[in-house]
Amino acid sequence: MSGNTIELLDLVARWVHVIAGIMWVGNSLLFNWLDRSLVPANAPGQTKQPIGTIWLLHSGGFYYVEKTLLDGEEMPAPLHWFKWQAYTTWLTGVALLIIVYYAGGRASMVDTTTGLSHLNATLVGISAILGGWILYEVMQRFVAPRAPTVAAIIWVGAFIAIAIELTRVLSGRAAFIHIGAMLATIMAGNVFWTIVPSQRALVASASGDHGADPAISARAKRVSIHNNYFTFPVIVLMVSNHFSGVYGHRLSWLLLLVLVAAGVAVRHVLNIRWAFPQWKPVLAAVIAASVLSLWAIMRFGTVPAAQAEVAAGPVTFEEARHIIDRRCAVCHSARPTDPAFPVAPVGVMFDTPEQIVARAARIRERAFVTRTMPFGNKTNITDAERAILGQWALQATGSH
Repeated sequence: MSGNTIELLDLVARWVHVIAGIMWVGNSLLFNWLDRSLVPANAPGQTKQPIGTIWLLHSGGFYYVEKTLLDGEEMPAPLHWFKWQAYTTWLTGVALLIIVYYAGGRASMVDTTTGLSHLNATLVGISAILGGWILYEVMQRFVAPRAPTVAAIIWVGAFIAIAIELTRVLSGRAAFIHIGAMLATIMAGNVFWTIVPSQRALVASASGDHGADPAISARAKRVSIHNNYFTFPVIVLMVSNHFSGVYGHRLSWLLLLVLVAAGVAVRHVLNIRWAFPQWKPVLAAVIAASVLSLWAIMRFGTVPAAQAEVAAGPVTFEEARHIIDRRCAVCHSARPTDPAFPVAPVGVMFDTPEQIVARAARIRERAFVTRTMPFGNKTNITDAERAILGQWALQATGSH
């Protein structure tokens, strides 16, 4: 398959994925807000009270929303369900994994230094996604009904272990994406295996003489809340591939866990704000603590320059360009020779001296400091070559 075809498939799948994801997350946050904002109904003279009601103002009109279990009343028609946003998001996400990582070669599954083949790395990534989801289902269906705390401890412990192991055996970028895909698979699985079947049972129960069964509604609501807490971590992990200083860090596993914990903590504060008057300063403190933790890990967890291999003496532009031509220009050129990139990634080209010098600081950051370029070290750049590029970039930028 040509590079242009893969590029087009990537574009279409990513476009649909983002749109469907926005719709899915938007629905989740909206209904969560509605449930927590409903005003208990108090209509004198009515024998069948709704659970709660709310008035909304939007787009030039007033909306009245009422939540009820029908209690034997006639089933309304049409009845709108919300499920295809979740299914579309997950299916296009799987397509992107295939296009970008498994078959398309647009991003590397593994760094060459690990010695793991592409096939084995792919199997590891798929196993992590399925294994995390299966463990979650086992905990929720068989352990949580009797011991919810035990189920939570086991699954969180397994999640941490999977995150650490993936960042060890896969490239940092692939590890972050696959952890996000694992959480997203759990969310989509909750919709397909629990929420939608419970809603079908709820419709059937509500159509009977005795009204809807509250236990059915409660079961669906429980996993829906789980999805609500997973939302922020999944979003940050899916956009993490734009931040090489995070996924390429030597403590990337710790940064990943901090990002996930921060997303869950922020979501929790937002969820309890109706009954927690001090939520604003607490939310600010949670965000500040999360950012400070990330900064501290990235700042003090970096290998000091004194411990990194450095070039002996000054480096000429010709020496640096020789390395760039061999290790970088296969992708970053007006005519890339890597079939996975029909055009230079993000428009960065190293065809002329001016283009190279203009990005000297960035070359040092990606090739020497974070070592996230070349992607997965596809061109087998050596530590000595990285040191040469790092020394030349210091000279070119006048840094010390």
